[in-house]
Amino acid sequence: MRDRPAVRDARRAQEFGGFVAGAAGRLLHTATLLTAEAPDANPRARRLLTRALAHTYAHWDRPPGEDPYDRARQYLATRFAHAPWHRSRPHGPLAALTPRERLVLVLRLYEGLADEQTAALLGLPAERVHALCDRATATVLHPPPGPAPRAAGHVMRRLQP
Repeated sequence: MRDRPAVRDARRAQEFGGFVAGAAGRLLHTATLLTAEAPDANPRARRLLTRALAHTYAHWDRPPGEDPYDRARQYLATRFAHAPWHRSRPHGPLAALTPRERLVLVLRLYEGLADEQTAALLGLPAERVHALCDRATATVLHPPPGPAPRAAGHVMRRLQP
């Protein structure tokens, strides 16, 4: 007969494995949006996801009714909010956003959190979250003009010996 802790640990591992199978893809996409890395080259997002899943597993014996996805998303968001992302090179349509704008936009539009939920998660006033989301949305929809392209003749002269 198996002892109780071994049965409990096996059940815990099986439950967590089911959670990871169902939620890891979406959480990785959220982390990739936060870090603004290319989907096929996202080492920071993968590290962020790994830490969030490890934290979630460490707190798996949760009170009844607590959603492990919410816990993992909360860890992703707070870990991202307190990390030095300014050193990374953003990629894609969210590259023009500041890390805080990206965080608010992803939580509001991709994750579907309300202003009040996002504000509580980040420790900001709801009005500030709303303003950040509006500014981020405007920036994504109407990106600032980039540097003017170089003239083709100038590039061709540099290539000729």
